[in-house]
Amino acid sequence: MFLAPMMLRSLAGLVKILVVEPAASITSLLYFGDLLPRNTTLERLVRHELLDQDNFLFNLLINFLRCLS
Repeated sequence: MFLAPMMLRSLAGLVKILVVEPAASITSLLYFGDLLPRNTTLERLVRHELLDQDNFLFNLLINFLRCLS
């Protein structure tokens, strides 16, 4: 019962980020998932505030992408 509201809030935040800023959110996912090279032009698109501790699904996607690389 306690996990459902947290995951629903995290899902709503993830969908909002993907809809409002799709380029920055996808770039941030790939960048933190170590699938993009580290350079200054890509770092302008990366949003470090997305690594918030309450953003569980975003962190889960990042860790999943790290396992793939």
